[in-house]
Amino acid sequence: MKKWLLAALILLSGCASPEKGTSKSTASQNPTADASTETEVIAENLQVPWDITKLDDTFFISQRGGNIVHVLPNGKKELMELKLSQPVLHEGEGGLLGFELDPGFSQNHLAYVYHTYHDGERILNRIIQIQKQENLWKETKVLLAGIPGGFIHNGGRLAIGPDSKLYVTAGDAGMKQSAQNIQTLSGKILRLNLDGSVPEDNPFEDSYVFSYGHRNPQGIAWSENRTMYAAEHGQSAHDEINIITPGKNYGWPVIEGGEKKAGMETPMIHSGNETWAPSGMAYHDGKLFIATLRGEKLLALNLENKEMTVFFDQGGRLRDVYVDNDSLYVVTNNTDGRGTPAENDDRLLYLSLLKNGDI
Repeated sequence: MKKWLLAALILLSGCASPEKGTSKSTASQNPTADASTETEVIAENLQVPWDITKLDDTFFISQRGGNIVHVLPNGKKELMELKLSQPVLHEGEGGLLGFELDPGFSQNHLAYVYHTYHDGERILNRIIQIQKQENLWKETKVLLAGIPGGFIHNGGRLAIGPDSKLYVTAGDAGMKQSAQNIQTLSGKILRLNLDGSVPEDNPFEDSYVFSYGHRNPQGIAWSENRTMYAAEHGQSAHDEINIITPGKNYGWPVIEGGEKKAGMETPMIHSGNETWAPSGMAYHDGKLFIATLRGEKLLALNLENKEMTVFFDQGGRLRDVYVDNDSLYVVTNNTDGRGTPAENDDRLLYLSLLKNGDI
């Protein structure tokens, strides 16, 4: 791996800078970047990378077109084929999205993916179990199929929570009202057992639905006290960071941002008139690190004082963030059709969490 000056990573954006928000309920108080962040390029020339997973000193990264990249410690990339019963549909915001290794991966070589597919004329999403077999991944079990999908708002993040359950973000697929219907799976955060069954302690009987009233959530994370957070795209700015409680209604499309209505949750913070387009999210030491696409920044939210700062803003569109001890990793998404790719985009970047000797 070779070190790069931060200036060498500056990428042009194809999106205009939105107006800054002024609402006191937002976290968009003109945060500034910390230019002292140590940065390193680990891998280049990725193709719309979506989800970072790390195993020891190597990475597995899902790419929206339908394959997984294995990044070795020396930066060498191995493209891994997926053998699936339903081909990945890479269309609009759909494709191969969330990817998560099983807790017993070192023994069973299992993982979980979320991907878009065609069923006749319908666009849907499904969650499957796959197994690594030498240099390819093979589908071994369908955990949940038929999640409504579309050209937009597929959600797609997977994460195994501190309770060893599989959590899934499902967008509203462009069908706003479905987010309020707990009989449908769109516009929801879902919770599954790792075998695909419904956990007995889910908030709605015989239902995968964990929370509802979501527009397009793409980031989830937990603090050490098991508080769950989710990052969600707003309709026009008003992007949200929510504290997720089982069975609660997060308002979309009835309310968003700082709006309030009885029986609906208002976000912990929102972006006001600024657009972040938050995607992947990770927790570390009292802070949430949020990868943003339109915002082209890695934001850091201090959960104690709700202060938002810019941790990194040199990579263009950022899709996912992963924290491992004092190391933080992000993937750029400048090749997703909405950015302006620079030479060797997209990239996997290392960012040090060590600042002046402290984390």
